[in-house]
Amino acid sequence: MKLPPDVEFHEDIRLLIYRPRGLVNEAALNKTLSALEDLEAKLEKPFDRFSDTLAADEVELNFKYVIQFSLHRRLAYAGHPSVKSAILATDSTMIHYGKMHAVLTQGSPIKVRVFQDRKEAADWLNVPVERLAETLSP
Repeated sequence: MKLPPDVEFHEDIRLLIYRPRGLVNEAALNKTLSALEDLEAKLEKPFDRFSDTLAADEVELNFKYVIQFSLHRRLAYAGHPSVKSAILATDSTMIHYGKMHAVLTQGSPIKVRVFQDRKEAADWLNVPVERLAETLSP
């Protein structure tokens, strides 16, 4: 399965990593959502998620979209094993939408938390912090 360039899947630690660059908008999230749901359908075991939004420099989302996205995820993932979704963000808008997503997915198997520190996110996900660091291609 070919993933979008800003999405990685690490089978050994059961972790999907999303690293948006530049603009984060509905089209970008829909493309990532499609890849996520394809992986969920293909793989038999659950996996956690990590969104590293530090390289995103603009957010073009709105409340309506975030509510629809979150409610869609609640319904689409209902009845599945529990997973964690860590969002690393320092931009106030991204933090706000991340926290909103966390509230809207409460009570579902998707446990969302927003972090401003990569090490804290790694600890919560039970993975080495080095695995969450971006590896730059030569």
